[in-house]
Amino acid sequence: MKYLPLHLDFSGRRCVVIGGGALAERRARQLLEAGARVDLVALEAGRELRSLIASRGGDVALRGYMPGDVAAGYALAVAATDDDETNRRVAAEAARNRVPVNVAGEAARGDVIFPATVERAPLTISVASAAASPTLSRLLGARIEALVPAAYGELAKLVGKFRARAKEKIPDVRERAQFWENMLQGAVAENVFSGNAAEAEAQLSRALESPSEHSAGEVYLIGAGPGDPDLLTLRALRLLQQADVVLYDRLVSPEILEKLGGELIHVGKRPADHTVAQPDINQMLSDYARAGKRVARLKGGDPFIFGRGGEEIAHLAGEGIPFQVIPGITAASGCACYAGIPLTHRDHAQSVRFVTGQLRDGGVDLDWPSLVAPMQTLVFYMSLRGLPLICENLQKAGMDASTPAALIEKGTTPRQKVHAGTLGDMGNLTERTEVRAPTIFIVGAVVSLRPELGWFEAAKNTG
Repeated sequence: MKYLPLHLDFSGRRCVVIGGGALAERRARQLLEAGARVDLVALEAGRELRSLIASRGGDVALRGYMPGDVAAGYALAVAATDDDETNRRVAAEAARNRVPVNVAGEAARGDVIFPATVERAPLTISVASAAASPTLSRLLGARIEALVPAAYGELAKLVGKFRARAKEKIPDVRERAQFWENMLQGAVAENVFSGNAAEAEAQLSRALESPSEHSAGEVYLIGAGPGDPDLLTLRALRLLQQADVVLYDRLVSPEILEKLGGELIHVGKRPADHTVAQPDINQMLSDYARAGKRVARLKGGDPFIFGRGGEEIAHLAGEGIPFQVIPGITAASGCACYAGIPLTHRDHAQSVRFVTGQLRDGGVDLDWPSLVAPMQTLVFYMSLRGLPLICENLQKAGMDASTPAALIEKGTTPRQKVHAGTLGDMGNLTERTEVRAPTIFIVGAVVSLRPELGWFEAAKNTG
């Protein structure tokens, strides 16, 4: 490790910036934001920056660099002119006077580099590449910016408010660290993220009254989306990574399971083959939560669209178990998008209906006439076993056999296959071709747009 990452207090300390371009101004403003007193040497400088420097007790010299500008006693010098030779002279003078220096464009020539930062005051996250690639540091910083909710700053403030009290209540360092780990990954943190700061503070205060008690558990009902792990929401990913136990369905893709920590428990169900019965799943959620575990209940697609999520949280509510629901991209939307089939289109469909292809008794006894309407897209979930009956009954109810239709297999994953045709010839698809769940069946004129709009298949073929 060439550079030691440190966060230094620059409040009131003198720094000098040599240069007047955009980078020099950015560095000057960063130092001013950190509370430093900044002197600026530049051929030109904007009025606002000059005024800001003066208001903080700094001096501005509107001229080029001269020997003596980097005097001993400066806490930091920044060489940010447009001339490499001038920057080298600034760096050399800084070295003679034992002043740490940052050199623009040649960071390795100096002692200090400015990292990419993500600010969640009072929390600061820094990313640096030891001067190898500032662009890479910036890109990673932007990625972290998207992953870390702004409320982490509020969480840090809350912890700071209670640190002294926690130290008094829990003298043992290891026990105190475990306490904070529980608080920062449990209901207290989630209430901060949800905007319930008052409740979070009350919970933390109560927890400190009896810190030795086991922390209460919580259940996260999470939609995994249709398969592509990049379609997980940021909130879903964060909660999954901090869960102690994950109960997952068979429709959750292997790519998503690879990203998970904690104990993984498969509770998936197949038609007429329920590995774990629903009442048993409900009880497992309660039992793990009561044991103080953070429990993720992970479902393919969205938990509230044919996912029985409503049944599970009804049980949790009745048991007094705290829970959250994190929606996911439902299979209809995700698979249709990756297959190049817009569910609605001004010229082809003005409405869309989501239909389950499997009822409580395992049949497909639907109100077929109500499903036959012009300018409408039908999307059938769990339709593989009932595909022949679906195609037959829609035609009996009056839908034309030439209506475009497509069965999407393992949608949004690298194993995606789109079996396209018409309603009349899709009924015997499984007799002609081997198809594996999960699948989604789309019927309507919008399917005819797939050859033109099938971007995902085109990308796979060119890749």
